[in-house]
Amino acid sequence: MDAIKLEDLPHYTYKDYKNWEGRWEVINGVAYAMSPMAIPKHQRVSGNIIIEFESKLKNCRRCKAFMAMDWVIKDDMILQPDNLIVCDMDLEAKNLTKTPALIVEILSPSTAKKDKTTKYRIYEKAKVKYYIIIEPQTLEAEIYELINDKYVLKDKFQKEGLTQIELNPDNETKCNFEIDFREVFEL
Repeated sequence: MDAIKLEDLPHYTYKDYKNWEGRWEVINGVAYAMSPMAIPKHQRVSGNIIIEFESKLKNCRRCKAFMAMDWVIKDDMILQPDNLIVCDMDLEAKNLTKTPALIVEILSPSTAKKDKTTKYRIYEKAKVKYYIIIEPQTLEAEIYELINDKYVLKDKFQKEGLTQIELNPDNETKCNFEIDFREVFEL
């Protein structure tokens, strides 16, 4: 028997997606079920990231931190990053359609490969300036920065470390900040 080919699978779009129950992502028309609710460690790290981002962006008028939300990249590409920073977003919008400035994915056993490969390539192609991958079990973080349309490993930390984030829309220095991973990994 031959292997299943991509063209043999159903091709889903945002019209299909918005009627589904549960948490899903759609990548090139293929539906991927999201993990069940995150384990407590994952949730604590995600919550700490939001607290860290919110405190650092308090005086930035243009960039805001968010927890998971639908990012409709195109009709057959809908993702739900764990945490993100978006600049100049319409807060009345039903979902995100513009490219975030920063995305954080917190790995779980069922999504780690997709986060490290498929989503890495999607975020790079979409020109997300910063992509942070966090392993909550070992308290490790990899910070990638988009330079010349390619991700470059900017920093790698275990349990603690500081990294500078320069969102800098229109040279607004209030939107540049430092992430303290001691705070992120405070469980």
